Amino acid sequence: MTLKEIAQEAGVSISTVSRVVNKNAPGAASKEVQDKIWEIVRRTGYTPNSTARTLKLGEETAAPASRSIACMFARSTDTVTDLFFTSLARSIEQEAFKRNYVLKYSFSAFDINHPNTFRLITDNHVDGVVILGRCDKPMLKMLKQYFNYVAYTGLNYLDARYDQIICDGYAAAQAAVNYLIDMGHRKIAYIGETQSESRYNGYCDALNARRISFWKGYTANVSLSLESGYQGAKRLIDTGCDATAYFCANDITAIGAMRALQETGLSIPRDVSVISIDDIETAQYLNPMLTTVHIPVEEMGQMTAKTLIDRIEGGHKLPMKVALPFYIATRDSCAPPRFR
Repeated sequence: MTLKEIAQEAGVSISTVSRVVNKNAPGAASKEVQDKIWEIVRRTGYTPNSTARTLKLGEETAAPASRSIACMFARSTDTVTDLFFTSLARSIEQEAFKRNYVLKYSFSAFDINHPNTFRLITDNHVDGVVILGRCDKPMLKMLKQYFNYVAYTGLNYLDARYDQIICDGYAAAQAAVNYLIDMGHRKIAYIGETQSESRYNGYCDALNARRISFWKGYTANVSLSLESGYQGAKRLIDTGCDATAYFCANDITAIGAMRALQETGLSIPRDVSVISIDDIETAQYLNPMLTTVHIPVEEMGQMTAKTLIDRIEGGHKLPMKVALPFYIATRDSCAPPRFR
C-alpha cells in the first residue's frame, strides 16, 4: 500500500494523506476524513517508506523498520463509537506512527474469550499493548502473559506495577461537585458506576468534606452509556428524587440523563443543573451546551504512546505514573438553584 493508493481509496489528494499521517499540518482534513485515512492505514498495515523519508530529511542512515502495538478497550464493548476512548486510541495511533510504530489491531476486553479475539492476541505478535480504561487484576495478569510491554491510560489509578498515564478522575469529580456546591447546590445526584470507581468516590468525599449528607436515593448505579444515563435519570425522577443538580460520570451518560430530565418537563439549567467529565466534542453542540471537566485526551494519548515506546526500546525500567491536569469547561448547563 502506498500513499497514492490510500489517497485513491479515501478520495483525497496524496498531499492530504501525507499531512494527516505525518501530522505536518494541523487541520489538514476534517475529522471524518482523518478517521477514514487512519482506518485504511490500520487495515492495510501501511508503514512509511523509510528510504523516502530518509532522503527527504537528508539523513545519512535509514530509519528503523516499523514496529507495532495494540490497544485494548477495557471499559467499552464498542471500539468504534465510544467517543472518549476512540479519541484516545486515535491519539495513541498517531503519536506511535510518528515514531515508526503502527497500531496493528484493537480489541475489547469484553470479547477476550471469543475465539477470534483470543486468536488475534496469541497469533499476532506486537511489541506492546495499551490498556484504555480500568481493568481487574486477572485481566492484567492475562495481558502480561501475552504482551511483553504494557501501558495503561485512564481516569482511575491501577494497583499494578505498570506505566500509567492518568488524568485523576477522583480529583476531577471533586472539582465538579465543588463547582455545584459553590453555586449553592446541596441536593446533588450522581449517575454512573459506583464499584471501584474513582469518580464516585470523589463525589462522596466532596459531599462529606463540605458537610453535605450523602443520600442513597440520589445515586443511580449504571454503566456509562447514553441509554444507561437516560434510564438512570428516569429511575431517580420516578422515585421522587428532588436533586437540584446532577453529576454524571462522563459526557455520554450526561447526554442521556439530559434527555430524560427534559422529557419530564425540567428545564436545564433553570430547574436543574448538569455537569459531567470528559469534554467530548459533542458537549459544546448540545442545547444547552454541557458544562464538563475537560480531560486532555490528545495529550494523554501522545504521552501514553511515548511512554510505551520508550519502555519497549529500553529507555526506562521502573514503572512510571504521570498525572495530567484537567479544568472545568464552563458552559450553559449549570446555574444556581432556584430555591435554596
